[in-house]
Amino acid sequence: MSRIENRESKVVLIVVVMALTLTLLTFKAYGKPLTIPPININVSDAENPGQMALTLQILLLLTILSLAPAILIMLTSFTRIVVVLSFLRQAMGTQQMPPNQVVIGLALFLTFFIMSPVWQEINKNAIQPYLSENISQKEALDNSIRPLRGFMLKQTREKDLAMFINIAKIDRPKGPSDIPIHILIPAFIISELKTAFQIGFLIYIPFLILDMVVASILLSMGMLMLPPILISLPFKLMLFVLVDGWSLIIGSLVKSFA
Repeated sequence: MSRIENRESKVVLIVVVMALTLTLLTFKAYGKPLTIPPININVSDAENPGQMALTLQILLLLTILSLAPAILIMLTSFTRIVVVLSFLRQAMGTQQMPPNQVVIGLALFLTFFIMSPVWQEINKNAIQPYLSENISQKEALDNSIRPLRGFMLKQTREKDLAMFINIAKIDRPKGPSDIPIHILIPAFIISELKTAFQIGFLIYIPFLILDMVVASILLSMGMLMLPPILISLPFKLMLFVLVDGWSLIIGSLVKSFA
């Protein structure tokens, strides 16, 4: 097999070289040398914020795209939702049902729904006034951070904030507005994970009880070789559908951010 693969790779390499050679000869025969068009990047002054140079817009867009996953996961409700949905799938024992794409997609759109008031406030108080030249760039940045800070503070435990303040060895803040953002973000993430694990524990309890009941019945019937999860899975699905589980889980998740 290795000889055949080496032979095929040599043939492909020869074909590529011949194609490049023919291309160069064709351009030379028609008197058109093969050249690469020059690429110029210029930075010019803008008269107003809406007329930012194209190069700076591209750089800003690339920066936002590189930071978007971290911002979406760490500074919003996404973490709690996706962890709880993962716990739900594990508790039901449905393996990869629903698939990861469905779980992440549902968590993403629920995040958009929960965070929409924050985005609207940022757009109203920061983006639109900045584009209208009513506020400066620094004021726009402060106005955009304020709603997000308020959301994170509302969901963060004081114990987690105190822990990171002690680790950073800074003076105790006088108020919520004095808490540095580099302390608020990790405290918010830890609080979200703790809340998600608490909700996951409550989700596990009814399914665990059902597994224990099925295992006890199988043991009393002498069916030791039959996996209990194989029998309990249909009953879990039936129970989840009868109690309208998706409505209960999603409704509780959304209300937990109120």
